[in-house]
Amino acid sequence: MQCILIVEDRESMAGMLKATLEGEGFKAVTASDSSSALKKLREERIDLVLTDLKLPGKSGIEVLRASREGDALRPVIVMTAYGSIEGAVQAMRIGAYDFITKPFDTEHLVLLIKRALENQRMVTENILLKEELGQKSMPVIIGKSPLIEEVAQRLRRVAPVKSTVLLLGESGTGKELFARAIHSLSPRRDYPFVAINCAAIPENLLESELFGYEKGAYTGADRTKPGKLELAHLGTVFLDEVGELDLSLQAKLLRVLQEGEIERVGGVGPLKIDVRVVAASNKNIEKEVQEKKFREDLFYRLNVFPIDIPPLRKRREDIPLLARYFAKKYVSEIKSGEKTISPEALQALSSGYWRGNVRELENTIERAVILCDGDTIKPEHLCLTSCPAAAEPLNMDSPLEEISRQAQKAAETERIRHALAESKGNKTRAAEALKVSYKTLLTKIKEYGLEQ
Repeated sequence: MQCILIVEDRESMAGMLKATLEGEGFKAVTASDSSSALKKLREERIDLVLTDLKLPGKSGIEVLRASREGDALRPVIVMTAYGSIEGAVQAMRIGAYDFITKPFDTEHLVLLIKRALENQRMVTENILLKEELGQKSMPVIIGKSPLIEEVAQRLRRVAPVKSTVLLLGESGTGKELFARAIHSLSPRRDYPFVAINCAAIPENLLESELFGYEKGAYTGADRTKPGKLELAHLGTVFLDEVGELDLSLQAKLLRVLQEGEIERVGGVGPLKIDVRVVAASNKNIEKEVQEKKFREDLFYRLNVFPIDIPPLRKRREDIPLLARYFAKKYVSEIKSGEKTISPEALQALSSGYWRGNVRELENTIERAVILCDGDTIKPEHLCLTSCPAAAEPLNMDSPLEEISRQAQKAAETERIRHALAESKGNKTRAAEALKVSYKTLLTKIKEYGLEQ
């Protein structure tokens, strides 16, 4: 709910405005003078200020200046008597969104407020879009496997509430896609979705990116800049690779989750924000906690509703669906003719290990669309390799007997994949090449999850 600060010294007028705005679905707080207004601006998250120009003590111009210093994007509407238009013009020059003369029609005031808030939303979205963080369309999740259907069911269950979600999975499994799906299915869908890759931003810049900074906070800070968390107010923040945060930033993030407050670099006090946090990691954060690399209290705050995103090799029945989806996508982007994927190419794709998961599969299909001159994508267009390096890494902490079992499984899996690729999916010919019975091959294919 968006909060409006009404600064008006006449109690009856303030009460009428408060009732009107609450009737329109806003939260409204009042202040009778500039001092109490400045206190409200420091202590509460205010989305818009509606202030009279003539106030006891300091004028409404000082309220406008303080609001602009605290949040340059926050709209301020000034109320003025008919004979004080000159003061209203001064307010506009300083940065007021608009002014309205008393007496005024409350319907006109409400329309003006809604227009100001919509303008603020569009400005915020433009900032995010310029940084390639905005995405309005509903994310597409492709898959029919039981594992992915279970994930989708958990997403639908948690999306409507504010609970923090922790997405766990290997690199390339599409954690940001799932985070966007949570946002799109939530009541916050009309507000910003802000994605922050904690591993991609240099450590010395990450605090400023997350929390923003005040003018003069450090050399080169020539203006106040809101951080990503502040820009996401009322929306969703996606913290990718949250395990990469250093301990000092972990403490500040904990405050966001516990108190709903941030403090800009160089700031003199906290700012209230309302954000929903979705975090993700490809690390074992519980192990990081044991090794004192990640705060235990923060882990429990993030791990309210964990969701494990399965790797592609554990949902192979989804590979043909994903491959066809990506082929259609890149055919449209590259503007080549329609292309289908041959059964042999689908077999080769379905037999791959996909260390890079969905991201690697997408890149492979994009490359194949570019290389394919005809209307059918064949195995040679995929440029797949089959080598021991593609095998799943062994867990060297396991007992020797378990390591031997893992190594045997990895070697057999790779050999079977190669035989199936060579035989273009013909299992009879693959069994002959492997010198095993057809039944043994089918058993191994099922055991190692290589079936179509």
